[in-house]
This record gives sequence, C-alpha cells and structure tokens, in this order.
Amino acid sequence: MKIDWAALGSVFGVSLVATVALVGLFTLGVAGLAKQERAAAEGGSASLARTGAYACFALCVAAVAYGIYLIVA
Repeated sequence: MKIDWAALGSVFGVSLVATVALVGLFTLGVAGLAKQERAAAEGGSASLARTGAYACFALCVAAVAYGIYLIVA
C-alpha cells in the first residue's frame, strides 16, 4: 500500500483552513448578536450588527450546504 502524502497534506490543509474560517465566521455572527442585544438594552439601534450577524450565519449555512453538495455529487 502506498500513501500519497502530498494529497493527504493538501486535504489536511484545506480542511484546517475551512474549519478555522467557518468557526471564525460563526463567532463573528454570535458577537454581532451580542452587540445587537447590548445596543437594544442601552436604547440604541443595532440593525447593522443584526444584519452582519445574519449575513455571517447565512455564509456558514452556504458553506455547509456546498460541502454537502460536494460529498453527494
């Protein structure tokens, strides 16, 4: 049995980058929702924070859906 180490390293690198990017994007969404709640408690408007949070969550869903599409197709 022969292992293609270059291909294995490539898969590892891409999966690591994708994981860090998705976790970071989700964290930005949670932080945006926290800022929105804080601004609402202080009486301010936080529509930009809410919109940014929803955009981050939508990008996370799109990335997961694309990954599932690549696996199934």
